[in-house]
Amino acid sequence: MTIQLDYEDEQPEEDVLSQFPDHELLTITRVERQQKSDHRYIIHFGTFSLNVHEDIMIKYRMISENAFTKEDLQQIVLADERQRAYVEGLRYLERKPRTGMEMARRLRQKEIGEAIITEVLERLRRERLIDDTQYAKQWAEQRITGHRKGRLWVRHELRGKGIDKSVIADALDGISTEQERQSALELGRKKWNTIKGETSDKRRKTGAFLMRRGFSGEIVRSVLNSLWQDADMDGAEDDFCEFD
Repeated sequence: MTIQLDYEDEQPEEDVLSQFPDHELLTITRVERQQKSDHRYIIHFGTFSLNVHEDIMIKYRMISENAFTKEDLQQIVLADERQRAYVEGLRYLERKPRTGMEMARRLRQKEIGEAIITEVLERLRRERLIDDTQYAKQWAEQRITGHRKGRLWVRHELRGKGIDKSVIADALDGISTEQERQSALELGRKKWNTIKGETSDKRRKTGAFLMRRGFSGEIVRSVLNSLWQDADMDGAEDDFCEFD
């Protein structure tokens, strides 16, 4: 009988040892490397077996002839689950940085228990592999100056990623109003030039577009003024559209 505990099989930890006998000393009869995995081993206890990570196997000296109680193996399974969760976390970080909430969501999808998720998050934060403050600063700068999104848009995105409001505020404070206005101006100019028709249509459609991108009414009005002046068009102030 083989009971799997590997990256592909997400069996809940409380079921892993359910068929192991109680109140018996379980002696390892054979150790073999798991196929298609360089770091997982199958530990055999006669007709029973258990999969563990190589680091766990070494830590607990799981070699032939060594014996364990079921209570010992429960602790080993828990340690292996921590290791599995940590490795899964590292894999999730390979492509790009993640927030704490994103990491927790990922580990829940992998059926990791809440207590272990908390431990793994604390470890990743200690190792500076997860840093919501730094993430928020980089995200805000990239989205406002690179992707030309407004503060309102960026604030909504970061809230959706589980970033604390105070951290978001600090990150956005690092972006000057002029930086945001310049992004809005570049974006607005492109939109303005694609719109055919009267100047009033250009103002209305460009303004609405910028508002949808998360720029404030104040910045939108400033940008529209600049675009209007650049186009060398005259217009009455009362004909100017308001965006609040």
